[in-house]
Amino acid sequence: MSEPVTRSGFVGLAGRPNVGKSTLANAIVGTKVAIVSDRPQTTRRAVRGIATDLKAGRQMVLIDLPGVQKPRDSLTRRMQHRVSRELAGSDAVVFVINGEQGVGPGDRFIAKVLLESDAERRPPIICAVNKCDRLRVHGTLETLSAAAEFDVVDEVFPISARRGDGVEELKARLAELLPLGPYLYAPEETSDLPADIHLAELIREQVLRRTRQEVPHAVEVRVTAVEPIDSGVISISAEIWVESASQKGILIGKAGRMIQEIGSAARVELEREFEAKVFLDLAVKLRTAWRRDEIMLDRLGIE
Repeated sequence: MSEPVTRSGFVGLAGRPNVGKSTLANAIVGTKVAIVSDRPQTTRRAVRGIATDLKAGRQMVLIDLPGVQKPRDSLTRRMQHRVSRELAGSDAVVFVINGEQGVGPGDRFIAKVLLESDAERRPPIICAVNKCDRLRVHGTLETLSAAAEFDVVDEVFPISARRGDGVEELKARLAELLPLGPYLYAPEETSDLPADIHLAELIREQVLRRTRQEVPHAVEVRVTAVEPIDSGVISISAEIWVESASQKGILIGKAGRMIQEIGSAARVELEREFEAKVFLDLAVKLRTAWRRDEIMLDRLGIE
């Protein structure tokens, strides 16, 4: 009996910060594999979301890349190097554009970077114009037309990652571009992030949703312990790092209200993840200039 024909491969998600790449990755996988926030720099690692369709014999490994931006420190330099490496190894690329904002200088910069890559090794590039549900027909057509003018773009799809509009059509087209080959991950897997980093990201997401200005960029979370303490109860300890005393004060808040709010919201996400009751212990720690500390970035797994 011949082996079933399967296709599998990597799809990189490229775009400016905050265009909806993480929301799109979650929509295609069908579960939460990447945190979502309206703050730039939300994604710091190349998060791989794994979407397996056993019936069709397809496995798509989505790489939710950090938003393309000008490097400012060791952290953002590592993020941009990771973008370049992952895109070079992708079988297809989805270039995500924010339809609400239209095509801007940042999008043209990314298109130029993609165009300057090795033409013989360049994978197919599909442009997904996101947030089309928030546009009138004229605005959608205008943005789609502008996106189609990029020389590096092979096809354009209007989508709403938040609502799911157009996502199945985009997913079907990407599946057609995958090379023949065996599955790269076990079919039941949905992400390759280590468990402690995934849990830390769920906590960081709640920090991002409640802070402004420089605080979201200066925050990192490290899970220090995960232990079962009773039947159906899990204890999780985590540190929230900031770079200045003022940031630490903001995160703790007056009478500890901010850290309590963050903890309560994070607990809901963690309990959904474990399908069990969670006891969460959060500590805010001062780690001056951690974003410029190469050894610290290595320990955090930010390559």
